Amino acid sequence: MTIPEPDQDNPQKTLSKGSGKPDRSFYEKHDGLILGGSAVLIALTVWQSFWSAGLIDPLFLSGPSVIATRFADELNEGRLTHHLSFSAKNFLTGFSLATLLSVPLGILLGWYRIPRLILDPFINGFYATPRIAFIPLIIMWFGIGLGAKIFIVFLSVFFPILINTIHGVKTTDPQLLKAARSFCASEWEIFRSIVLPCTVPFIVTGIRQGVAHGLIGVVIGEFFVGSDGIGYLIGEGGTMFETDLLFVGVVVISFVGIVMAQLLNRVTRYFDRWRSQT
Repeated sequence: MTIPEPDQDNPQKTLSKGSGKPDRSFYEKHDGLILGGSAVLIALTVWQSFWSAGLIDPLFLSGPSVIATRFADELNEGRLTHHLSFSAKNFLTGFSLATLLSVPLGILLGWYRIPRLILDPFINGFYATPRIAFIPLIIMWFGIGLGAKIFIVFLSVFFPILINTIHGVKTTDPQLLKAARSFCASEWEIFRSIVLPCTVPFIVTGIRQGVAHGLIGVVIGEFFVGSDGIGYLIGEGGTMFETDLLFVGVVVISFVGIVMAQLLNRVTRYFDRWRSQT
């Protein structure tokens, strides 16, 4: 039995150039985008068809065309840009503070058992409690200004990243740690070459969850506290029964979430390559 050899005239038929991997078609490279985008287009088409046929009560739901028109109006008037920049400031400040504090704290608690056991009931208790339950207390502490909204985002982001980071450090293979210590590796060398590469996927997962929880925190904080931001815009639309305005806010939040998820996917792929090199 003979094994067919690759086509010497056109090696792209068998292997992609220099990669040693089979060449993939355009569909195989972008199947997620094609299938997901097609599903969204079909759903919007069906939704618009029902709206155009008068089968949807405008008091309870708007059509895509009306939402798009309202989106353009809000954007041209500058209101949407104002609310979006206000929400972005809240989210980025709270998210950054939570990430900078939760990652090193999670590594320390994952590495040192006694402090972790002491703080574990408090961490699990706060994580299990809905953040919305703290809003009256947060208003009493910070008032209704920017600080209250940032703190709500901070609480929403902090615990998912902290818990995932702790779990990542705890699940480091003890055989690898034992082997490293047997070769007299320092604690820093063990952390840099073993613990950190094993923990990075958990940190990225925590950040991904933190983004979702943080966006929820933005909406909740602005919905209940203050008069600016996308959350306020959604609340205004619901109060005034302006479902087109409400969906403008929902679409903006959804789009931001999708973009950040894609960015985190790229970050994950980068760290996967970095882990393979450590």
